[in-house]
Amino acid sequence: MQEPSTLASDSPNRLQALGFNETATVHLNLTPAELIEHALRNGEGHLTDTGALMADTGKFTGRSPKDRFVVKDANTENSVWWGDINIPFEADKFDQLHQKMVAYLADKELYVREAYAGSNPDYQLKLRIVNEQAWHNLFCYNMFLRPAEGADTSWLPDFSIICAPGFEADPAVDGTRQPNFAILNFTKKMILIGGTGYAGEMKKGIFGVLNYLLPHERETLPMHCSANVGESGDTAIFFGLSGTGKTTLSADPNRGLIGDDEHGWTPEAGIFNFEGGCYAKVIDLSQEKEPQIWDAIRFGSIVENTRFIPGTHTVDYANKSVTENTRTAYPINFIDNAIEPSVADAPKNIFFLTADAFGVLPPISKLDKSHAMYLFMSGYTAKVAGTEMGVTEPQTTFSACFGAVFLPLHPTKYAEMLGKKMDENPDINVWLINTGWTGGSYGTGHRMKLGYTRGMITAALNGQLDQVKFTKHPIFGMAVPGAVPGVPTEILDPRNTWADKAAYDKTAASLAEKFVENFKKYADFANEEILAGAPKVAVAAEVG
Repeated sequence: MQEPSTLASDSPNRLQALGFNETATVHLNLTPAELIEHALRNGEGHLTDTGALMADTGKFTGRSPKDRFVVKDANTENSVWWGDINIPFEADKFDQLHQKMVAYLADKELYVREAYAGSNPDYQLKLRIVNEQAWHNLFCYNMFLRPAEGADTSWLPDFSIICAPGFEADPAVDGTRQPNFAILNFTKKMILIGGTGYAGEMKKGIFGVLNYLLPHERETLPMHCSANVGESGDTAIFFGLSGTGKTTLSADPNRGLIGDDEHGWTPEAGIFNFEGGCYAKVIDLSQEKEPQIWDAIRFGSIVENTRFIPGTHTVDYANKSVTENTRTAYPINFIDNAIEPSVADAPKNIFFLTADAFGVLPPISKLDKSHAMYLFMSGYTAKVAGTEMGVTEPQTTFSACFGAVFLPLHPTKYAEMLGKKMDENPDINVWLINTGWTGGSYGTGHRMKLGYTRGMITAALNGQLDQVKFTKHPIFGMAVPGAVPGVPTEILDPRNTWADKAAYDKTAASLAEKFVENFKKYADFANEEILAGAPKVAVAAEVG
């Protein structure tokens, strides 16, 4: 096993620049096998029968958005979109917490990793991550980009993370809301994470950093999307909130996987994956439904908050006793058709995925620039409420740019950049795909068949809709195709699938009003071109 290195003698600047003048044992860039050995020795997890490391995240089984802060200072005061998503934090309180964390970690065994974020070398961030737990360091090995073997990583990082789940803040003294926190400091180029063992805070912390730096300084559009590429080099990207099918629909054995979650679109028109791995949900995972993810869960992978089938070391993916947000983290090269480096040309097709449980939106429609920007800023899907207390009505969910909680800048900035990309690349097609309900709302209608959805996406990718006649939706304005190869024509117009046409009109009018109401908080910042993409509520009222 590699001998632990004390960084004070190896390269004093590596940790001293982060405030660590005195440290105990520090392990630098250990291999996955070494980190797994340390994690097992430290009691941080167990090996499954496939060789994956099973670890728990403790009290927090997901991110804690209300405990995510951004330091407000001269650099950020006039650029960050302040509010419930980007909660301001005082610079002196950050410094105070930083010093307390360094003191807490001074006598701990630390795991340090040096990595990149961004597959395009011209847009990369050099990272240095200090972890209290070995399995967290393995998570960072899997999720960020790994330097080539033997590469010199004694760099001055562009951004650093200090993550100490065992350290808790004192809210009354430290300025946090609770003992747990995740704080971004763009001046100090540092993220502090404490009081939570949820590894995704590190991944999404760096995503937040890129969502600020790339558009603000590099005219590059960051995107919360998956992406794949065909044999001819045609790139497609898929935006969508949880439950819309983003992972499933972008996983195509006939196309190369660029990445499953985070990408950038550069001024030179190319796109690139921010990450070096995948962080996929595994609740109810099966080999039949998700063979690629299933096969990727092997030695070197992590499974979070899962449980064994009693008496075995086999993961019970149906077990929700800890959380429904069970996940796996693995390097992207564990997926057979992943392309490395994870870069590609500008997309030819962009898909916005929504699971409309109201049964109003067409299963496939084409968007012009105004509708694309408006729907991008809306980030709509609908979740089906649980049956508790007899509630069965769908609930609207709006998340700007399909990832509002990760946006340091105002959503209009990202929407305008998307519109500019469409101007610069006039051959791009933007599609809205409804993977939700047809024939009525939830409770009356039924979920769109996955085979039909795949057929629509394939037809769009292959150019089979280029010569098809489209008609304009009277309320939402998108263009609806009159025919799609292999898909029943009668399902393409959602109104035709409803037995009660008046009920459709009323439901469509109601959904349109929800869009308009949600958009009010952005209206003062949005330009006329974006506002032109709004649904016609007045028309909706007349139809209803």
